[in-house]
Amino acid sequence: MSTIFVRERRKVEAGEKKPRFRVVGVHGKDLKLYVKHARKQELEQIAEKSGAEIVYLEAEPKKQCKKD
Repeated sequence: MSTIFVRERRKVEAGEKKPRFRVVGVHGKDLKLYVKHARKQELEQIAEKSGAEIVYLEAEPKKQCKKD
């Protein structure tokens, strides 16, 4: 079974018409993805047809730098 690891892009604003997810990596059979950014619906279709599982990675909250 293949696994597709994705995370939400950081520079996409609500309502923008750009793909929201970034493909981080793929594990498993000979599944190759040739895009860096994909829409959720596209990822779900790829997973359904290939029998892959999608893993949505949690983004760590931004750390604020303390100025001395």
